Amino acid sequence: MMDLRNTPAKSLDKFIEDYLLPDTCFRMQINHAIDIICGFLKERCFRGSSYPVCVSKVVKGGSSGKGTTLRGRSDADLVVFLSPLTTFQDQLNRRGEFIQEIRRQLEACQRERAFSVKFEVQAPRWGNPRALSFVLSSLQLGEGVEFDVLPAFDALGQLTGSYKPNPQIYVKLIEECTDLQKEGEFSTCFTELQRDFLKQRPTKLKSLIRLVKHWYQNCKKKLGKLPPQYALELLTVYAWERGSMKTHFNTAQGFRTVLELVINYQQLCIYWTKYYDFKNPIIEKYLRRQLTKPRPVILDPADPTGNLGGGDPKGWRQLAQEAEAWLNYPCFKNWDGSPVSSWILLLKATVQTMRPTIPGRIRNMVTLEHMSTLISLIDPAHSRQHPPHRQKRTGPAPSSECQCILGERAPVLSGPVPSFSGGTLDPEKTKLLSELVYNPGQNPGLLTPGLLCPLSYHR
Repeated sequence: MMDLRNTPAKSLDKFIEDYLLPDTCFRMQINHAIDIICGFLKERCFRGSSYPVCVSKVVKGGSSGKGTTLRGRSDADLVVFLSPLTTFQDQLNRRGEFIQEIRRQLEACQRERAFSVKFEVQAPRWGNPRALSFVLSSLQLGEGVEFDVLPAFDALGQLTGSYKPNPQIYVKLIEECTDLQKEGEFSTCFTELQRDFLKQRPTKLKSLIRLVKHWYQNCKKKLGKLPPQYALELLTVYAWERGSMKTHFNTAQGFRTVLELVINYQQLCIYWTKYYDFKNPIIEKYLRRQLTKPRPVILDPADPTGNLGGGDPKGWRQLAQEAEAWLNYPCFKNWDGSPVSSWILLLKATVQTMRPTIPGRIRNMVTLEHMSTLISLIDPAHSRQHPPHRQKRTGPAPSSECQCILGERAPVLSGPVPSFSGGTLDPEKTKLLSELVYNPGQNPGLLTPGLLCPLSYHR
């Protein structure tokens, strides 16, 4: 395989096509293996169980389900939803017994020579393993296919069309996760939403995700433990939603934008409102607590308890340093040697959803345009150092489902009051807002550093 770092920027699409996209034969092999295991789980696995066990559905997760598989990565995640698991706590307490039963039945099939399996159970440090890992081989398969089978509680039921879960599902999730201190533990229950979030995206965006995944895996070989790969996939979607929203775009620009977001990980607080939002008071309170956590915060669009940006900050720091080094490589250079530009990501403030602890007199005092003006009033010398997600651009706005909070210091205004369409900024109101910005100790509802407010698009 050609070295990615030395691939010219203009040739990245060809690199993806030649080395990263799975070929037809490979896809057929994976799908055949998945059909074998799905059939086994649905029709045979629990037939002889001592009590009734119904498999409500088996869902293909991971890169296979999302349509972002890399060539040569013959693995698949299957989430099996079981009728005896009726709560999130049931899943936590009983998944081990179902994993053992699935293993026993697979061994029986192996003795009957229905197919061959090689077990690679998760490391002993998992006292309560989440998955059964094994390799499937058969006469029809050219090579073994690695599987992770994960038992889960069917929290969502049957999905139809543009499904948005009943908020009570998330209320129950939040309550149980909080009681059990297991935030993010039950993301498997929302595999279908995670899959659908990416599956319907444009083909070229999926190709960019593959490129970012390939880069990430190269980094992981070199650096060891890093933030979850899913976090990088979500950053790629976020970069595209904010910076392009086109079905055809410059791959090198998109790739650079993602790496610049990684470099500026300490400023990131990203979430989506496609499947959950702030309308339910319990969910709202929980989300606001999530959004106050140390950066980076990248909430799973399907599971508000899952913060993909959390964990050991060392991994983010190492990945950011590696990303910064990569920006000097040929894959980010134009034909004339100049650096490839990144997408400029437009942000607009939504005052209506500012944290409730900010004094009420701020509400309705500053319009969206006012806030945008404040955020953009940065010293020119300082602004050149800002990552693209702090800058303003014009053009079509992406979906309002993608949200972001970014820290930015708004300067105390002196001299002429800035003007813009719709009027001028009242100096007294500016002074009040600046006091809130610069006195976070007196205003604990305001996150630091500086002014932090939910940012979204309004057409």
